[in-house]
Amino acid sequence: MSASGGTKAIVAALAANLAIAVAKFVAFLFSGSSSMLAESVHSLADSGNQGLLLLGGKKAQREATPQHPFGYGRERYIYAFLVSIVLFSVGGMFAIYEGYEKIKHPHEIEAWYWPVGVLVFAIIAETFSFRTAIKESNLLRGDLSWTQFVRRAKAPELPVVLLEDLGALVGLILALGGVSLALGTGNGVWDGIGTLCIGVLLIAIAIVLAAETKSLLLGEAAGIDDIEKIKAATVDGETVTRIIHMRTLHLGPEELLVAAKIAVERHETADEVANAIDAAEARIREAVPIARVIYLEPDIYNESATAAGAESAKSPGGDGH
Repeated sequence: MSASGGTKAIVAALAANLAIAVAKFVAFLFSGSSSMLAESVHSLADSGNQGLLLLGGKKAQREATPQHPFGYGRERYIYAFLVSIVLFSVGGMFAIYEGYEKIKHPHEIEAWYWPVGVLVFAIIAETFSFRTAIKESNLLRGDLSWTQFVRRAKAPELPVVLLEDLGALVGLILALGGVSLALGTGNGVWDGIGTLCIGVLLIAIAIVLAAETKSLLLGEAAGIDDIEKIKAATVDGETVTRIIHMRTLHLGPEELLVAAKIAVERHETADEVANAIDAAEARIREAVPIARVIYLEPDIYNESATAAGAESAKSPGGDGH
């Protein structure tokens, strides 16, 4: 997944959320609507989240060091995980608290045109941000459904922005519904109910984000397509006859580690094996450019030993074929 596409979507979301946060807070000051307060905190939290994603992307570009020999690419996952925590705590829990207080102590909304006007403006701005995220995601999504894209994406920025923008739009509709019902019935409880629904929505999105980024933090293998490309590129049918077993691991969204035990012929000399490994590494990098760290261990293929080693069957490409 391209970092540039993610950055463009993040900047668009950040600009929209900052403008919306200010407008919502002004509307809260004039109207006293708890939905407006919850939404202003939501937009402020989203702005902080986009700042975290940009910071994570910047830190991930640092060069490898002796202490961190594989670089800092996975910092992008760490900051994406922090986003889910912020969304849960600052956005979701605050909204639930405000909704509970408003239901317990309801009061009428004053200067109704402020919250309604700001919500309409916010929906337009969030739609623009969401449209940008969808456009950038479509360049990378291919034939995947949106659910598959969010679950399989190795770069966290676009899925995070997509879910945040979706949550923001649905939250705005809930806030507008709560304010409208409160104005129509004269009962401020509806404003509190709308705020409560926003909180539940934000917590649900935060849980999804946390689950997906946790998987990335733990370390995910390459996608199925990339694994097949690596397998095809490794074996030349002459010196390298098969992959005995293989492991892949994302060191970051755009950096892949490949470690494999490869079968070579018994009669090959050390020079021939070394040249074959170099050639295989070059083919792998050409087929999958993000495969930047490659370790290939030559061995003599022994069918009975491979069959007895259950470990090989547990990794993608490790079936001996």
